[in-house]
Amino acid sequence: MKKSLKGRLAIVTGASGGIGLEFCKTLAERGMSLMMISIDDAPLRKAAALIAEVYGVETHCLTLDLCRDDAADRIFGYLENMSLDPVMLINNAGIFSFALATDIADKKVKAFIDLHVHAATTLSIRFASYFRQRGCGYILNMSSMSCWMPMPGLSMYAATKAYIRVFSRSLHYEMRDYGVKVMVACPGGIATDLFGLPDNLKRLALRLGAITRPEVFARRAVRRLLRGRRQYVNGLTNRLAILFVGTLPTWARMMVKHRLLDRGIIRP
Repeated sequence: MKKSLKGRLAIVTGASGGIGLEFCKTLAERGMSLMMISIDDAPLRKAAALIAEVYGVETHCLTLDLCRDDAADRIFGYLENMSLDPVMLINNAGIFSFALATDIADKKVKAFIDLHVHAATTLSIRFASYFRQRGCGYILNMSSMSCWMPMPGLSMYAATKAYIRVFSRSLHYEMRDYGVKVMVACPGGIATDLFGLPDNLKRLALRLGAITRPEVFARRAVRRLLRGRRQYVNGLTNRLAILFVGTLPTWARMMVKHRLLDRGIIRP
């Protein structure tokens, strides 16, 4: 499988840092060329140059706000102009907020829907159609373990990530007969800056196995995507936690609200 992907093109969104960058490194290790997409131009170009130098693969940069209605058209326009033929899409771009829904600015509420729902859907469908015509291809969509967690403070994040999971699982079955592999990843916790954890808490969570290093997660997720898995949740602890969080009583959920949200311990 590694040999068959060498020199082929993978598209990664949210590629300028965090787990998106680790996906790029993992794919570059396999010899894949990359089209890296991010809204952050300078970090994106720096990351692409570093990967090209370290791994000796071709990298392309597209600075793009995926919340734009024409984002998919711009991506396909770039591919056509550059005569590029991708074989993989990793929909990694995302945003996070821990706050009451009523305290999230309207602009950010819209961004949750535009990025996690509209962009993820549009890109998945466009590339699924593209790969279907060629009889092969891979799509990995990033959800979250929070998609099973109706918790105060996570309403927008968890709900939109739940959409990604259900949509991706359905698309997996729809595309199965056409040689297109679709997987949704639902990480329970990744040691990046997305959630704003202090470094000391990150180190503790890593020791306890509550979170995973992004490079480890990326390698394992890609391996499972190539095997045709439909879903990946990292770690036995997280898989067991899915059962636990679904049975949490109301008082426990309200404790999260009262102790973390109402006291302002965590802010968006």
